[in-house]
Amino acid sequence: MEHIPGWLSNAFIYLGAAVLAVPLSKYLGLGAIIGYLAAGIAIGPWGLGLVTQVEDILHFAEFGVVLMLFLVGLELEPRRLWSLRRPIFGGGGAQLLGCTLAIGGVALAFDVRWQIALIAALGLALSSTAIALQALQERNLLRTGSGQAGLSILLFQDMAAIPILALLPLLPLLGDASASDAALAPMHPALKAIKIIAIIGAIILGGRLLVRPLLRWIARSKTPEIFTAAALLLVVGIATLMQATGMSMALGAFLAGVLLAESEYRRELETDLEPFKGLLLGLFFVAVGMGIDFGVLRQSPWLMAAILGGFVLLKLLVIYVLAQLMRLPLQERPVFTVLLAQGGEFAFVVFQAAAGARVLPPDTASLLTGAVALSMLLSPLLLVLIDKWLLPRWAERNGPQLEEISEQQDAPVLIAGFGRYGQMVARLMFAHGVRCTLLDHDAEMIEAARAFGYPVFYGDATRLDLLRLSGAATARVLVVAVDEPEQSLKIVDLVREHFPQLQIVARVRDVTHWYQLRDRGVTRLEREVFESSLRSGRTVLELLGHTPEAARQAATRFRRHNLDLLEQMYPHHKDRAKLIAVAKQGRQQLEEQMARERELQRTQRQTPDHDA
Repeated sequence: MEHIPGWLSNAFIYLGAAVLAVPLSKYLGLGAIIGYLAAGIAIGPWGLGLVTQVEDILHFAEFGVVLMLFLVGLELEPRRLWSLRRPIFGGGGAQLLGCTLAIGGVALAFDVRWQIALIAALGLALSSTAIALQALQERNLLRTGSGQAGLSILLFQDMAAIPILALLPLLPLLGDASASDAALAPMHPALKAIKIIAIIGAIILGGRLLVRPLLRWIARSKTPEIFTAAALLLVVGIATLMQATGMSMALGAFLAGVLLAESEYRRELETDLEPFKGLLLGLFFVAVGMGIDFGVLRQSPWLMAAILGGFVLLKLLVIYVLAQLMRLPLQERPVFTVLLAQGGEFAFVVFQAAAGARVLPPDTASLLTGAVALSMLLSPLLLVLIDKWLLPRWAERNGPQLEEISEQQDAPVLIAGFGRYGQMVARLMFAHGVRCTLLDHDAEMIEAARAFGYPVFYGDATRLDLLRLSGAATARVLVVAVDEPEQSLKIVDLVREHFPQLQIVARVRDVTHWYQLRDRGVTRLEREVFESSLRSGRTVLELLGHTPEAARQAATRFRRHNLDLLEQMYPHHKDRAKLIAVAKQGRQQLEEQMARERELQRTQRQTPDHDA
């Protein structure tokens, strides 16, 4: 083992821990982030001790956050970013100011020195960009109102990190230094501000004038790996520029992504960088898990618990009030609040810099850093609780309260399920003057349908009493248009037993569902995507040069063959080997038949017409 390079053994440890922990965590319903954090704890100094250089790994892994912000920027065109200026400065400023005042006020109430209280409050008010954006993307919330609001606040925090770091050298001067020394202090922040503006201007001009032509030139080489290298070089170069000025690397990468959001290479950049982003972001979470200092927790467990619980609770209260003021949808507020309530990765930088500037004592910096790391571990767990416990109960309690059928119905057609399938059937019936009784158990769908004038009743069609009130005893046709095959089968079983006169037309999800309904004697079956898929196939044949008539004949022949083959397969659907054999034989027969017809058509075109 002594001849194995350190980077190789470390890579094996990181990848092995992630491969074991993340699938297990997702299997337990805890999500990928918890898996990465648990893997870091396991291999870190307070676990098995396989890795000890935590800070070096954390600095490298922060590049995953940089890549993530670059890709998020690619999704935002400059016009959309400009439209977010009010949420960024309004919502972001309100969040940072509110959380800072709340945390700092409580710290001052406990006689903490004001410089320590201010830096602790500013650092703890920051949130984890990595965890928040990853959770928003996993839940497909990034384009929702809460997702855009969260993104705006995170962007403001990245920008606010610059003045926070600039403030650190001034705090000792304000507390202890002479007036003459203090007078010299503003010079450095002023020069730094000029340098920051120059760097941002260079990124904007470079993105407009240099990067796009460079990417165009590289793309002409038709060498995919070089284009990937160029994409990585672009992000690394911008991160280096931002780091040189003490700014947030993630903010610079986001700005570069926005500048390239309208370019023709946007999708290719996303495709090339996505695997690197996911891997490095996972490494970042592993490094955070390794960095949790359980020694500090063991020495001062109650103080650590007080800091952790105190600042998370204060941020929860402030951010939830902010969500109300921003008028976010009620069901999105819990996730939005929890995502911004934990500490952030930039707090590590703030507290380390504060300790170096002698604003924070080393023990205090360790306590605050440990509290931030633990909050990042706690946040995904709270999200799991919200997803599995709070939101379902909230939906039941706060969802629309709709009354079920209370009067006997007598329409000739009963439609169970008013989704995209049932809607089309119902609209056709109404257009022909046929009365229908419509049932659905999705309250939001019913409210939307009623807004458009459709008289949909709330109820579960698997209930016998509801079917009776819906007129199943006198109706002529039942259309089973529900989404779930299991629910569809329950409805059919109930109707077959209690309303045998009712003719059933059923929506079929797949071939297995088709077999199950045929076993129950239902013969009027429609596969939900069969006809639309055939029409798409006809269009493809026409685009390939076939005449519309030839494409129509080919689709019609395939349709007839497919339906006949399904009937041939049905007697064997419980014998998998026989079923596969019949399916293969039928497919081969169709291909041979169409090949013969194509050859015959080719021969007829080549044979001259003698009568002419």
